[in-house]
Amino acid sequence: MSIKKRLILSNIGMILLPLLLFILIELIFAYFMFYPLEDKMNADTSELFLSMRLVVFIISLLISNVVLSLIVSKSIIVPLIKLKEAAYQIGQGNLDIPIETTLARNELNELSQSFEAMRIKLKAAEELQHRYEENQKELIANISHDLKTPLTSIKGYIQGVSDGVANTPEKMQRYIQTIENKTNDMNTLIDELMLYSKLDLPNVPYKMERINLVPYLKEHLKELQFRLTDENLTISLEYDSNDIFKVKADKEKLNRVITNIIQNSLKYINKETKQIKIHLISKENEVLIEITDNGSGVSQQEIPYLFNRFYRTDISRNSSTGGSGLGLSIAKKIIEGHGGVIGARSEISKYFSVFFTLQRP
Repeated sequence: MSIKKRLILSNIGMILLPLLLFILIELIFAYFMFYPLEDKMNADTSELFLSMRLVVFIISLLISNVVLSLIVSKSIIVPLIKLKEAAYQIGQGNLDIPIETTLARNELNELSQSFEAMRIKLKAAEELQHRYEENQKELIANISHDLKTPLTSIKGYIQGVSDGVANTPEKMQRYIQTIENKTNDMNTLIDELMLYSKLDLPNVPYKMERINLVPYLKEHLKELQFRLTDENLTISLEYDSNDIFKVKADKEKLNRVITNIIQNSLKYINKETKQIKIHLISKENEVLIEITDNGSGVSQQEIPYLFNRFYRTDISRNSSTGGSGLGLSIAKKIIEGHGGVIGARSEISKYFSVFFTLQRP
């Protein structure tokens, strides 16, 4: 029942309830007044009856007002006090206290539900802001660490050249080559950080076009294998020739996804013969692309964290694989920007696989 109706009924009740009580009392007194026992009635008793009628009427009026006041207080005033306290707590930034709501259908309960929904949204926004600040701190710390490592190496090799440690042409060439490699590592990290920051912005433009994955992947893998120049590496493409593998995608960004996944795999293949297989699976509304290597794999506990920025597996921490730790996180952002999903599966010492989906045109 609405608050307006409650107030109207309470006002009507404050008039009708005393009136009904008064009528009832009058009927009782009328019964005694006109009961055919006149000999029991006299002037004194008549005056007493009149006085009692007035007293009882006043008492009934007071009782009815008290009852109606309690009803109004319980249904309107108490909830308003609770809402006032809840608004004060929210204003003080205390978002952990839930606001009591009921199943009643009235304006006060709807207002309470609105306050509770607002509190939940504010709490979620506060937690999101806290996570964002923590992520920013972590990002700065990781960037500082990843830039400091090659800088320290460069400084050490330059100091060695300055001190005359590189006293032969061969040593000098090795020192200069190392400095160049470390500089390239820093440049790659900065490029990936810039790309990651761009992908993190809302409304990143995607130049979507229709792509037939089979000829596209054949051409891209041929170019990629030429750039990798690893004689022990074989990259194969597997698909059912009876299926259609047309998707809508940004070709440039898709290149980055495949390149990042393959380069990530190459870091952790610890076998003499390196194998990477790309398997295409056609589905009704999308195409699944799975890239599998024969590397060292990762544990099941690490899989949920592989696409976090700057995350490195336990294997990479104990080796010299290098890398920015942004490759898979960039791939995840690009695939999600395409409206697809990305994931991984693995078995230690056997294989590691990254799969993602692309939507059909």
